[in-house]
Amino acid sequence: MTSIELEIKLLHMLITDMTMQEFEAGLAISRTVIVPFGSIEEHGSHLPLGTDTFHAYELAKLTATLTKVFVMPPVWYGLCRSTSQHPGTIGIASPALRELVMSMCRSMYAQGLRQFVLISGHAGGTHMATILDSADNLIEELPDAGFAVLSILDLIAGLPDGLIETPEDAHAGEVETSLMQFLKPELVTGTSSREFPEFPKFIIVRDKLRYWPGGVWGDPSKASKAKGQRILKEEARLLAELVKKLRDIR
Repeated sequence: MTSIELEIKLLHMLITDMTMQEFEAGLAISRTVIVPFGSIEEHGSHLPLGTDTFHAYELAKLTATLTKVFVMPPVWYGLCRSTSQHPGTIGIASPALRELVMSMCRSMYAQGLRQFVLISGHAGGTHMATILDSADNLIEELPDAGFAVLSILDLIAGLPDGLIETPEDAHAGEVETSLMQFLKPELVTGTSSREFPEFPKFIIVRDKLRYWPGGVWGDPSKASKAKGQRILKEEARLLAELVKKLRDIR
């Protein structure tokens, strides 16, 4: 491989596509890695079960075109509590997720990576708390390592005003439907009804489907392919800014 060919391949820094020599060369360019997390989880009757993972991975790859950063393959499994009874949701328990995060990051650290951006397309509260707790422990364990932990909902909160029409849109609604119409249109099947579930406060319910029958939190009817393209572009810009900020913090 010529130096020009190597330079072209290192533009995207996808770890799965690199040889060991290319990975080693990449460390001279960047020691930052984005680790996309997702889930196998219901997304209404119109979106694929892999929506969260597709989103996080494509976002990571797009971000890598804006700033020099390695991209890990996505973690397909997450902690799915509220949707655990919906057909197709296949999750893992908190201890398994925690051990996975910590083992992966220790191994990446041993290979020379130092800044870790853990971005999750699945934004469940318990899921995110587990990843955050793992990173909090790792930063004490690994000298000179840096961590950023966030979900796509954190990025969406920073999108320009007026881009998202539906207040509180969070799951299989306007945002995710728009993104899938742009990223995976062949996997979008029609639409689903607008839905905003209300679980009883402070109470752990056994019959989760009773309170969230449709599996949507938002309004899919407001979605569009053009909106999905713009959302992803804006998310990548925000994530690239976070990557640069993480490198500057010691």
